[in-house]
Amino acid sequence: MPNAQRRRLVVRSAASALAVALGASALTACGSSDGDGKAESGPVSLTYWTWTPGMDKVVDLWNKGPGKKDKITVTVKKQASGDSLVTKILTAHKAKKAPDLVQAEYQALPTLVSNDALADIAKETGDAKGRFAAGVWQQTTLGTDAVYAIPQDIGPMMFYYRADLFKKYGLKVPTTWDEFAQVARQLKKKAPDKDLTTFSANDSGLFAGLAQQAGAKWWTTSGDKWKVAIDDAATRKVAKFWGDLVKEGAVDNQPMYTPAWNKALNTGKQIAWVSAVWAPGTLTTAAPDTKGKWAMAPLPQWSAGQDVTGSWGGSSTAVTTDSAHKEAAAKFAAWLNTDGSALQALAKESGIYPAATNAQTSGAFATPPAYFANQPDFYTKAAEIAKTTAPSAWGPNVNVAYTTFNDAFGAAAKNKSDFVAALNTMQDATVADLKKQGFGVSQ
Repeated sequence: MPNAQRRRLVVRSAASALAVALGASALTACGSSDGDGKAESGPVSLTYWTWTPGMDKVVDLWNKGPGKKDKITVTVKKQASGDSLVTKILTAHKAKKAPDLVQAEYQALPTLVSNDALADIAKETGDAKGRFAAGVWQQTTLGTDAVYAIPQDIGPMMFYYRADLFKKYGLKVPTTWDEFAQVARQLKKKAPDKDLTTFSANDSGLFAGLAQQAGAKWWTTSGDKWKVAIDDAATRKVAKFWGDLVKEGAVDNQPMYTPAWNKALNTGKQIAWVSAVWAPGTLTTAAPDTKGKWAMAPLPQWSAGQDVTGSWGGSSTAVTTDSAHKEAAAKFAAWLNTDGSALQALAKESGIYPAATNAQTSGAFATPPAYFANQPDFYTKAAEIAKTTAPSAWGPNVNVAYTTFNDAFGAAAKNKSDFVAALNTMQDATVADLKKQGFGVSQ
C-alpha cells in the first residue's frame, strides 16, 4: 500500500499500556468542515461504503428516524470486503474523494490511519466507549487517545465440540491447551480414523487470534518507528504447539472450508473446531446432519485459571478525513453501533454478532442459534467470553503478514515441517515490506 501523507508516530507513556500518539500531521488536513464540534445547519447527505448484507434496510431506520429529525441522510454504497476495499478507499482518498463513512476490519485500521484516511472522532463519540469491552474498544484507538472508528461486530474465539462423541469416547472438554493436546492424543488411540480438529493454514485470522490470546503484540511503535514482533515468544509458543501436533499426527493438517473439511465435520471424522462466535452459521452449512450434537465452551487457556480469548474477525465504522461532515458522520456511526433498534436490525438483516455489550444477550440473542438449540445459554456464555477479549496490536501491512502466513504455514502444514521456521519467514517478509514502504523500523 502507498503511504502518502503518513503520520509520524511517537511514543508516550500511559498507565496501563504503551500509548501511541499520531503527531505532526493534523487529522483535518484533508477534510472535515465541522471538526469544531458545532452543529451544522441545513440538510446533510452522507455516503457509507460497506459490504454488510442488508445494511440498506438498517440505514432506512436511521433515515426515517433520528436522521430525519437531524436532517442527516445516509446513502449505502455496497462494496467488496477485505484488501480490495482498503485499496479502493486509499485510491479515493488520494483523489480526496473518499466517502464520508467506511466499514473497516480492525486489522485494516492502522493502514488507513497511517495514510491519513481516517478522522479522529474522539470528541464526537460521547459515551460510546462504555458500550464495548476494553479489548474491543482498544482496536479502534490503536492504543491512543484518538478514536478512529466505532466497533460494529466482533468474533470472540471459542471451542466447539461434538458433545455426543466426547461422551462416547470418554473425553474431557479441555480447559487448557495442554489438556487439548492430551484429548487429541486420547482420541487418536481410541478412534484412529478420527481427528480432534485440523490446523488450517488457509486462514491467517485464526492463527492471529490464537497468538493474540497468548499475549502476542505483532506491531508496536518505538519512537517514530514500527517494531514488528510476529516471532515473539507468545507466537512461537503457539506455532510450536500446533506444529508439534501436526507433526505427530495428533491433529489433521488439512485446510478448512473445503468439501473434504465439510464432510469430516458432517460425518464425525473431525469432532471439534477452534472457531469464533459466528461458527453456528458455518456449521449449519458444513455439517447439517449434526445439528443439535455440538456444544460450545471457552477457548482452552495457556495456564490454568486464566480467562482470556482471542478475536477472529470483526469490523468497525469509520469516518474519513475527506468528509465535510465529520460530526454528522460520527453521530450516525455511534447510532448504528450502539442503538438498540439498530443493533437488533443488524442482527436480523446482516447476521452479525454485535460488538456493543448491551445487545449481546437481548433480542435476536436472547435464544440460542437454531443449530445450538440444545445449549440454551449459548449467547449468555458467548457474551461472558467476549468480555475477555485480549487487546490486539495491528500494523500498517497486515496484508503482507497474512499472505506470507498462507504461503509459509501452508507449506509447513502440508509437509509437517517446522512451524517456527515458517513464523520466521513471516516476520522477515513483514519487516522487509515496511522498510520498502518507507516506514521506520526498529529492531
